[in-house]
Amino acid sequence: MPNQTDQKQEETKEEKIIERIIPDIKPGMTIRVHQKIKEMGAKGERERIQVFEGIVLARKHGKEKGATITVRKISFGVAVEKIFPIDLPTIVKIEIVNQAKVRRAKLYFLRDYKKKLKIN
Repeated sequence: MPNQTDQKQEETKEEKIIERIIPDIKPGMTIRVHQKIKEMGAKGERERIQVFEGIVLARKHGKEKGATITVRKISFGVAVEKIFPIDLPTIVKIEIVNQAKVRRAKLYFLRDYKKKLKIN
C-alpha cells in the first residue's frame, strides 16, 4: 500500500512534466523565449525573467534530449543570435508569435541580409 509521500512525489513529477510542454517549433517561426536570469547586485541575488523574441533559424537534433533551437533578432541595428537547448531548466515558457511560410529546413541565408527581411 503506497503511503502519502510517494503519492505527493508522483504528483509533483507529473506537474513538472505538464509545466514543461514545449510547442512544436519550426524554422521561420517568430517566438518569444522566457528565460530565468539570476543577477547579483548590492542587495543580493535577484531573479527575473528575460524575454528574447526572434526568428527561428534552425532546429537541431529533433526530439532528442540535447535538441537546440537557434533564434535570431536585430536589436538596435545589431544582429543577435542565441542557441537555446530546449530542455534547459531556466526556460520558463516558449510562445509562438507568428508562423512564416518557408521552403528551407535551415534559414542561415537570413544572416547575409543587411536590411531587415520581412518573412510572410
